[in-house]
Amino acid sequence: MSGRRRPRGLRPEEHDLWRQVTDTTQPLPGRRHGPRPSVPSKPSTRTQGKTQPDPVAPFSLGEGATRTEARYDLAPSIEERTAADPVRMDRKAYGKMKRGKLSVEGRLDLHGLTLDQAHPRLNRFILDAQGQGKRLVLVITGKGRRGEDDGPIPRRPGVLRHQVPQWLRTPPLAQAVLQVSPAHRSHGGSGAYYVYLSRRR
Repeated sequence: MSGRRRPRGLRPEEHDLWRQVTDTTQPLPGRRHGPRPSVPSKPSTRTQGKTQPDPVAPFSLGEGATRTEARYDLAPSIEERTAADPVRMDRKAYGKMKRGKLSVEGRLDLHGLTLDQAHPRLNRFILDAQGQGKRLVLVITGKGRRGEDDGPIPRRPGVLRHQVPQWLRTPPLAQAVLQVSPAHRSHGGSGAYYVYLSRRR
């Protein structure tokens, strides 16, 4: 048994490299190129199975989008929320209050205060008024200024105007408040709220 190893054949990429070398060399005078190694012809593994992608038709960014009118208002508004509240007080008194015909027994002006300043004052005022037996008080928030708002989330003007009704609906004030309604224009309109208090038990 011979110990000589049988020469292996050339790989396709080696065959291509050999062909490039022999095509660019000049034979010595009187001699010719040696025989080129023969290998089975098959496609290179680098290009096998690859196909050219279909050309992409020209397009403009967003041309297929449906154009809608941009809306930046936050819904529902305070007016919509308070109007949707059920009437828990006497309906005749409620109608008079909405028309500004009920006498206001106390006022709290929060206009110009921060949220941190306004919240404890509102709590103290409402609870004190209920303890004194008062039924209708007025809380003035102001309408708020409309300033520049470049943030990604739009904000309504009048932070207190939108926050105060939330405070009145949550503890510790929820048990003291029977009805909340925007004030009549004679009492400040949308910059103030009527707060009708329940009787202390």
